[in-house]
Amino acid sequence: MAHPRLSIVIPAYNESARIESTLGRVLECVQQRGWDAEILVVDDGSVDDTVTIVRRWMERHDRLHLVRNCGNRGKGYSVRNGLLQAAGETVMFTDADLSAPIEEAEHLVAAIDSGADVAIGSRWLEKQKQTITQPMYRRFFGRCFNWVTRKVMGLPYRDTQCGFKAFRREAAQTIFRLQTIEGWGFDPEILFIARRLRYRIEEVPVTWGHDERTRISYLKDGMKMLGEMAEIRTNSLRGRYDEAIAAMKDTSGMVTPQVDRIESIDHAEHVEAR
Repeated sequence: MAHPRLSIVIPAYNESARIESTLGRVLECVQQRGWDAEILVVDDGSVDDTVTIVRRWMERHDRLHLVRNCGNRGKGYSVRNGLLQAAGETVMFTDADLSAPIEEAEHLVAAIDSGADVAIGSRWLEKQKQTITQPMYRRFFGRCFNWVTRKVMGLPYRDTQCGFKAFRREAAQTIFRLQTIEGWGFDPEILFIARRLRYRIEEVPVTWGHDERTRISYLKDGMKMLGEMAEIRTNSLRGRYDEAIAAMKDTSGMVTPQVDRIESIDHAEHVEAR
């Protein structure tokens, strides 16, 4: 099967209230703009009607696919599971709330086409692009977390947490095989790994609007993410990333074989076992 130009991965957990609207907006954008694209929804063990809704839409759209995790594993696991199975030449993920409108994907793809290996959406490079701003307390905690992330992880980016990132397929196949964090804190790790691999990373300003229905808690999840960053630094100091990278002397054959796109699948455990 030929590779599509773009793969759009949407991690989803109990998203029955908005997944229908999200799919409608994404599929309409793909059709109107003539993108050669596939869409993969990664269900993270939802207990509502998310899977039923996606399957209903799959009956009418043959480039929409469903990937199912074995239980509720976390956003980082879901993104990895989807991107490792994505067939596109450029692969990206976006949050199910589409806080960054899917039309903004053009800017990420343009950065990849211009030579970047990784393109990360940023809410802070051009703050005037924010259509709906976060409440003051969320802006405060978000900025504090980003400052700590930059200092602890040595990441120079204004926005590490925006759920809108794209990768060259080959870069994604390498980066996400080295990923260890399965929760919310996976973003700093994949950027840390990409820099370790000397990939070119470009931060791209995107239009963004806050969604009040966001599930992340800056207190509870923020503390957990700080622990995950400590875990990343520990892994780095112990040479675990270097050892894993050294084991990947030839990444040319590491592209995940394409699988049956029609039925639900969970491939991440197979990838980890390799």
